Amino acid sequence: MLLHCKSAQYIQKIHAQIVTGGYEQNPYVAAKLIGKYTECCGGDSKMEDARKVFDNLFDRDVFSWNMIIQGYANLGPYSEAVNIYNQMRFCGATANRYTFPFVMKACGAMRDGKKGQLIHGHLVKCGFDTDLFVANALVAFYARCQEIDSSRRVFDKICHRDIVSWNSLISGYTVNGYANEAIEFFRAMLRDFSCAPDNATFVGILPACAEAAAIQVAFWIHSYIIKSGMEVNAALSSGLISVYANCGHINMGRDVFDRAFDKNIAVWNAIIRCYGMHGFVDEALRLFSQLVEVGLRPDGVIFVALLSACSHAGKVMKGWEIFEKMENYGVKKTSEHYACMIDILGRAGRIDEALEFIKKMPLQAGKDAYGALLGACRIHNNINVAEEVAEKLFVLDPDNAGRYIIMAKMYEDAGRREDAARLRKALRQNNIRKPFGYSSIQVDSIQHTFRVNDEYHPLKEKIFDTLERLNETIYDKLSMNS
Repeated sequence: MLLHCKSAQYIQKIHAQIVTGGYEQNPYVAAKLIGKYTECCGGDSKMEDARKVFDNLFDRDVFSWNMIIQGYANLGPYSEAVNIYNQMRFCGATANRYTFPFVMKACGAMRDGKKGQLIHGHLVKCGFDTDLFVANALVAFYARCQEIDSSRRVFDKICHRDIVSWNSLISGYTVNGYANEAIEFFRAMLRDFSCAPDNATFVGILPACAEAAAIQVAFWIHSYIIKSGMEVNAALSSGLISVYANCGHINMGRDVFDRAFDKNIAVWNAIIRCYGMHGFVDEALRLFSQLVEVGLRPDGVIFVALLSACSHAGKVMKGWEIFEKMENYGVKKTSEHYACMIDILGRAGRIDEALEFIKKMPLQAGKDAYGALLGACRIHNNINVAEEVAEKLFVLDPDNAGRYIIMAKMYEDAGRREDAARLRKALRQNNIRKPFGYSSIQVDSIQHTFRVNDEYHPLKEKIFDTLERLNETIYDKLSMNS
């Protein structure tokens, strides 16, 4: 009867029958009841009802402990999952291979690396570190705690990896900003032949493809999805659109959107951003109108995409109109939306208006707002306002080298060499370093990365020779035209 329950009302009725029938102390029945409460009951009482069932049990088996830990690990508060696990240990109950993944999931949700490492020690002592189910949970846990090297070490020790093992590490590299490493492991998985990629694999790797502009990998993934007949859900659709948007293939992104059968808000977000980032503001706005017409409620991410599109297209009035309409859709204006409006005004040269806008903001202006204004000051060479803004940024965002470099360049352009030298000296003294920018290109499925004046590439002589010949060709063409 519990297995077929779909609502809280029926669960409570069966719960009453369980109590009146004297079965509330049966560990198996109680565990199933706990699971149903966490699965079907809505609102804040979800874990409260499940916890009452658990607390009333006199004789708890490992299944009962696992169900309540799983409930807290899925729904929160996550710390309670760890507390229940500790209580389980003190009571002398023996954990099994299903206990530790739930506890590790809770630690990962809290980003609590220390507690997770402690429990990692427990499971090693219990002999579960070689269990595939537990090892996969450890890979995911360390990735969520931004300890990707630890995640990799656990992965390397797994003897017989399954698709979850690969997916966990690939996703871990992606969410931690290691796009190239994620793509490398995706290729390694394909070469391994032991696991075929699934929906979760592609959902995990597509954001890395978008970040690294790995269009050939994206083409392969898209082809595989079509040939295998895999269902293209909203997550896959939005991922593919984002890759095509970042790589400039707008028409292919639109084709994915048009074919998507499950157009949720994430899919609409992706296509609106696609058009907006490439300057097609009118199409982005038209899609926004369609989104509203089909009955979907826009979120804050969509308004960021629209405002950014207006900013790059110089559409100040349209940006104001969209910004004012946000409240009509019940979308709360965040610091990111205010920063977009400052960027719109600043790029249009309306620096004083942007400064006044900051002063009247209902939110405390942060580094995004002042950063947008500083960028506008750089574009329009307004050094007076830039100095005022930079002083605030040096406090709000002290480790961002880009702020210092922008001001130093403005001082140099204005002939104020001493001020420029002062800022560059401050960078050195405070050991603030700007991340090196780089360019990359994919040739024959190999990613080549270059930095400014990079001379470490094995084919550097051939590359520089080609560049020299290109320069000569350009010079000859210009000479002929003149």
